[in-house]
Amino acid sequence: MGQPISIGVVGCGYWGPNLIRNFKLLRQCHMKAMCDASQERLKHLKTLYPDVQGLTDFCEMLKDPALDAIVVATPVKHHYPIAKASLCAGKHTFIEKPMASTSAECEELIEIAHQNGLVLMIGHTFLYSSPVRKIVEIVQNGDIGEIRYINSRRLNLGLFQKDINVAWDLAPHDISIILHILGEPPVSVNCQGNANVTSQIEDVTNMSMIFRNKRFATIQSSWLEPRKIREMTIVGTRRMILYDDVQTLEKIRIYDVRVDRPPHYDTFADFHYSYHYGDSYIPKLAQEEPLKTECQHFLDSIEGKTQPLTGGREGLEMVRILEASSQSLRQNGAPVLLASASDAHTNEMKAKQFAPSESL
Repeated sequence: MGQPISIGVVGCGYWGPNLIRNFKLLRQCHMKAMCDASQERLKHLKTLYPDVQGLTDFCEMLKDPALDAIVVATPVKHHYPIAKASLCAGKHTFIEKPMASTSAECEELIEIAHQNGLVLMIGHTFLYSSPVRKIVEIVQNGDIGEIRYINSRRLNLGLFQKDINVAWDLAPHDISIILHILGEPPVSVNCQGNANVTSQIEDVTNMSMIFRNKRFATIQSSWLEPRKIREMTIVGTRRMILYDDVQTLEKIRIYDVRVDRPPHYDTFADFHYSYHYGDSYIPKLAQEEPLKTECQHFLDSIEGKTQPLTGGREGLEMVRILEASSQSLRQNGAPVLLASASDAHTNEMKAKQFAPSESL
């Protein structure tokens, strides 16, 4: 085993400490430094991780020749400048979702990483979770037939953001899962919503994504719900899957139910839908923390053992959809067409979907 990979985390607010904790657990990693503008946050984290260097000046990280990679867990508006500085300094870079504020920023980061031969990975954590990996396996095996549509709800009371709306905050989780399951980007996006608490920052949105072959997906996001709901339904021609991430153990249930239309009929009286009601079952899932798996995957990618499952291209696709949702909101929910993704990119997504790396 070679030298441990030296990691620095920028941003120690809500999510950064979780990244620090998980990187600390991995043997091939040296959790070297953590950076935040708040001395109080650093003081608290130093009590938990006294061997990790605490910094308030990000430039000190950039200048450290012993630091191999930087993890960006700051508010979204800071993702692009910090990630660009990191890549330009020769550091492998991991960015929490969403990748940046605009698709143009994403494209520039992808190009810099490519030119410098660096790993660029985006934190779409749910793709590393056991339930989502199991759903992809079930879909790949053809157990539910052809997917007709996907419906997702991600609702709770808060946490309110000041720089992004609820679609940019919560919907990326669902978008990343849906794109991974379907293996292709949408053709168009439309979104409606309302800003109830803070002016011009929508706290409830309904987004629809239209895909080829008449498939579509809907995503409801809200910071104004009395209950925490994390639910996704995948409806196939043969079976249906309910994914409830709030459940502790039984997160996935497969329902053997479907509705069939008669192939032909002579009169309206002969027309009857055929309803099939079968059993439901709960597949066994591995109990593991998705974030730890994701952090391990980043290290494996740096070592050249695999390619990032959630790389810059996936981050770019996500931001393109979010940009389209914002444009649709400004146009009172009108559909926004997305530029066609190249066949190579679509094939790349499908290859990653159906050929998970050994590290996962």
